[in-house]
Amino acid sequence: MSGKTFAVPEDEVELSAIRAQGAGGQNVNKVSSAIHLRFDVRASSLPDWLKQRLLQLGDQRVSKDGTVVIKAQQHRTQEQNRADALLRLQALIDGASHTPKARRATKPTFGSKQRRLASKANRSGTKALRGKVDI
Repeated sequence: MSGKTFAVPEDEVELSAIRAQGAGGQNVNKVSSAIHLRFDVRASSLPDWLKQRLLQLGDQRVSKDGTVVIKAQQHRTQEQNRADALLRLQALIDGASHTPKARRATKPTFGSKQRRLASKANRSGTKALRGKVDI
């Protein structure tokens, strides 16, 4: 499951150009360089288990109705923002598709136990020498 990457088809992603926020001089009010990406998880062609994982993410970009909303306005051009939005969507999907490897509990070896006890005894001896000196 986790070794495979799932590509999102372009026709399932809705991209719209909007005006970017923040400073930008005279150009900011007349050029729509930011990209607003919407991706409906429930209507997508992704596997059902991946859809469930995406919907159960605690991510604020996933709305209650199952739509991923990403706003990209980092770059000056619309093309760069479009690529950035698609990369961020792909990273979100890749993160949801990753299954962490199960941890197996192990026991410490006999040698590691002995080294730990020897270091504790050494430290104890060092601290015992710090007491008052009788004259």
